[in-house]
Amino acid sequence: MQTNFLALDFGGIFTKLWNSMGISQGGWQNYVMLAISLVLFFLAIVKKYEPMLLLPIAFGMFLINLPGAEAILWGTYPEGLPADAHTYEAVEASSRGLLWYLYYGVDKVIYPPLIFLGIGAMTDFGPLIANPKSMLIGAGAQLGIFVALFGAVLLGFSGAEAAAIAIIGGADGPTAIYVSKMLAENLVPTIAIAAYSYMALIPAIQKPVMRLLTTKKERAIRMKPLRQVSKAEKVIFPIAVTLIVGLLLPDAIPLLGMLMLGNLFRESGVVERLSSQAQNGLINTITIFLGIAVGCKAKGEIFLTTQTLGILAIGIFAFYCGTIGGLLTAKVMCKVTKGKINPLIGSAGVSAVPMAARISEDVGRETDPNNHLLMHAMGPNVAGVIGSALAAGMLLACFG
Repeated sequence: MQTNFLALDFGGIFTKLWNSMGISQGGWQNYVMLAISLVLFFLAIVKKYEPMLLLPIAFGMFLINLPGAEAILWGTYPEGLPADAHTYEAVEASSRGLLWYLYYGVDKVIYPPLIFLGIGAMTDFGPLIANPKSMLIGAGAQLGIFVALFGAVLLGFSGAEAAAIAIIGGADGPTAIYVSKMLAENLVPTIAIAAYSYMALIPAIQKPVMRLLTTKKERAIRMKPLRQVSKAEKVIFPIAVTLIVGLLLPDAIPLLGMLMLGNLFRESGVVERLSSQAQNGLINTITIFLGIAVGCKAKGEIFLTTQTLGILAIGIFAFYCGTIGGLLTAKVMCKVTKGKINPLIGSAGVSAVPMAARISEDVGRETDPNNHLLMHAMGPNVAGVIGSALAAGMLLACFG
């Protein structure tokens, strides 16, 4: 059959083509978020601010804010659903896209415990075991959580919402997702983005505070090498911590238990394949999925709101308070020990492992290139991971 070329509705065809283009669908919020994602690309690629976290988050944000891409990448919502009801379950089953499935691990709280498993397998708890006083610094760095809790309450958030927002101050992305999912599901995207973005920006956040609150003399303090920790101590530690925490604060076990399991894989020496997979393939894969999933929830019309900006402001203030709490605790310990502890390791008391410990090393070497603080800072850093998990358990017990 011969088609009458002149009978084609070119006007209708071009109208349909135009309506399918992203440039005909986007609002100003899309372009603001695209600009923000480009800034994050710059920070990750050029400035190298924790690119393993920041790059997938930035790309997820970039993808979801491409005008017209949401319906394809995420899915569509039933007719009549309010425009701001961007909930996970509300997406029509027949239209669910790639990002919907990647976000499943966030929505069902699968990714956070698996991340903790990988962190445990990657981390040497020896510095903490060799210097148990590091727990005090890790506790001091939890100041940010409690400052954020009261700040959120003052801004009108409910107790459960304030507790979910407060956990941002622990500088622990998986814990932030876990707690917010349990206490304030509606705030999961904002809290996750805030926690992971600030974790990635830790060098920019922490270094100025560290230089401000310490003297050149304090930054130059050289600490004595840590004692050698036996294999028996390293094997007993994760089992003992899991037992004690499980008996006292079972709400913390899903995260802390997986952290300790990963460390037991590492230290037992009998499951090297499992340990290698947990600290390499597994955590790398989950980090990619988690980063994209977190970024894809930074949709312009949801993200650019007064409530979201308030949470982001509380979050960064909490990060600063956590860093200050750890530094001041370490400064007191420096005075008590008559200069045996470099206060710079106090900033590592936040949970971002091993990022915060590396920052302590970097700032210390600015003053003395031959002063190595990394292993000393790992003690407070590991204590911060445990401390944030315990704080999460306390918040869940009190507000859940």
